[in-house]
Amino acid sequence: MVIPVHDVNPVRRTPWVTYALIAANFVVFLFTPGLAGSVVGDSTLAQTCHLQAFLDHYAAVPRELIHHQMPRLVPTGDVGVGAHGAGCVVAPPGYDKSPALSVLTAMFLHGSWLHLLGNMLFLLIFGNNVEDRMGHIRYALFYVVCGYAAGYGFALLNADSADPLIGASGAIAGVLGAYLVLYPKARVWILVPFLLFLPLRLPAWIVLGFWFVLQAVYSSGEGVSAAGTVAYAAHVVGFLAGMLLAWPLKAGTPPPPEPRGLLFGRNARPRHTW
Repeated sequence: MVIPVHDVNPVRRTPWVTYALIAANFVVFLFTPGLAGSVVGDSTLAQTCHLQAFLDHYAAVPRELIHHQMPRLVPTGDVGVGAHGAGCVVAPPGYDKSPALSVLTAMFLHGSWLHLLGNMLFLLIFGNNVEDRMGHIRYALFYVVCGYAAGYGFALLNADSADPLIGASGAIAGVLGAYLVLYPKARVWILVPFLLFLPLRLPAWIVLGFWFVLQAVYSSGEGVSAAGTVAYAAHVVGFLAGMLLAWPLKAGTPPPPEPRGLLFGRNARPRHTW
């Protein structure tokens, strides 16, 4: 609905952890079989089979997290021909998978370039200030805890699902929740799709509050067909976890420059770029 492009909220230290997380997500994506080489999303059967085998190994699966029910047969990554034509070969898994560890590995997996770039944009804009306030080590732990809360929260709500859960969205939602608690009045430049793109400068509580409401509505199945393929409930859980974890830091957080109303048109062009 809206695209954040910049926040007017200076930091005191270089956000090395945020940069490292972004770099790690890009590196993992580039080495994910069947994804990085396809810009438009088209893939061959061989690429699809490799991707399915990779996700079954490293993605988080709600049924595995809650019931510890590991599949008897998984894709091997090979293509075979059966009675119904060509397809992916399945066999007993040749590896031991840790469901708990899969939540961590799933945080660095993405399903497309759009999925990756959207997540990293939000992390870049909002993560630097949260890291600046928490410090590098505490921020890194915070990010992982929010990711685990989102992963297990989604799994509890979908305990019998065998669909793989991937993406950094849950952990990044925690970052957004923390930003809302710590810097509700920070000015955020956004692009709103209206004819082309309309630039606006709004307080963070409006931008992030609106984002959270959308995730909550979508998680209930409203506004999307069968809730789509996005784990909106994970976003909601991660966001709430981030708010709770950041709340003790709210009292000692210096306020950012306050917004001076809403701007649009030529006056809404940001003076600073990333």
